Amino acid sequence: MECGLVTTMENTMPAKDQSRLAVKAARLYYYQDLTTEEIARELSVSRPTVSRLLTFARQNGLVEIRIHDPEGRPQQLEQQIQARFELKSVKVVSVPLNSREDVWLERVAGHAANHLNSLIHSDMTVGIAWGNTLEAVSKALSPKHCARVEIVQLNGSGTNQMAVDGHISDIYSRFAANYGAQAYFFPVPAFFDFPETKVAMFRERLIEGWQKMISKADLLVYSIGSEVASPPSYVYSGEYLDARDFQELKEQRVVGDIATVFFREDGTFDGIPLNDRASGPDLTLFQKAKHGLCVVSGLGKARGLRAALRGRLMTELIVDEPTAHAILQEDNT
Repeated sequence: MECGLVTTMENTMPAKDQSRLAVKAARLYYYQDLTTEEIARELSVSRPTVSRLLTFARQNGLVEIRIHDPEGRPQQLEQQIQARFELKSVKVVSVPLNSREDVWLERVAGHAANHLNSLIHSDMTVGIAWGNTLEAVSKALSPKHCARVEIVQLNGSGTNQMAVDGHISDIYSRFAANYGAQAYFFPVPAFFDFPETKVAMFRERLIEGWQKMISKADLLVYSIGSEVASPPSYVYSGEYLDARDFQELKEQRVVGDIATVFFREDGTFDGIPLNDRASGPDLTLFQKAKHGLCVVSGLGKARGLRAALRGRLMTELIVDEPTAHAILQEDNT
């Protein structure tokens, strides 16, 4: 079964026919400037059906809308970041002048949620990290039902107080419900107490199965964690790290993390002791990913984002305009 918009068409039709009709409607609307009434007459459907076909085309990636601003500041930033860090794609999201960072996150999350509908389709495995940004994205999703999609938690979220953080599991439940997918939770601590405990646990068949799933993932979706973000990223503000951990991160000159695995300002991550206890995947997974989508918002994450870019830890980036400007400024210092 092909992916389908979760809306009942007036005339039930196979998904492939629906896609073909949606393309015809989009061509008439965007290329020939016909009204929905004119398109309805030509296709022998109702005007509401035309509106649903156009929505279907946008949400399923059949139509991509880009606005080319004559002054082009966001496009200029996109081009500079893409060229400097050799990314497949960059989207800089405009935000209102003098707006708060929570507004930036809302704009970025909304754009990322819409973009995911063009990336996620039937027969996919999607690995997703957790945190404030991914929570915002999960709440902004628009329904798209797909077949045989696997949503896989990239890193554990348990603490000393609870085996599974319900606040975090909600993120995966939303993604699964949105795409009609199967969610695969990772019921282990975010950090093990001892490296040898992690080594032993990762030999278990259950964990080996999880590792195989994320190694074959068609898409990874994640953000950059930062202690100095506003608010601080969840791994730093929750009860995951103690005073000794924070001291170790300072000594190692850590500037951020992806899926609770830490990295330095030059993008390196080897030799950081806390990573030996982290349940998240080795960051080489992100360097070698088929498609790694990183979604970032907030000036407090600029330093970490720049380091991740230097480490080649993503293939595609969605970021707000002030943060995009900041990483380019920092990169010139």
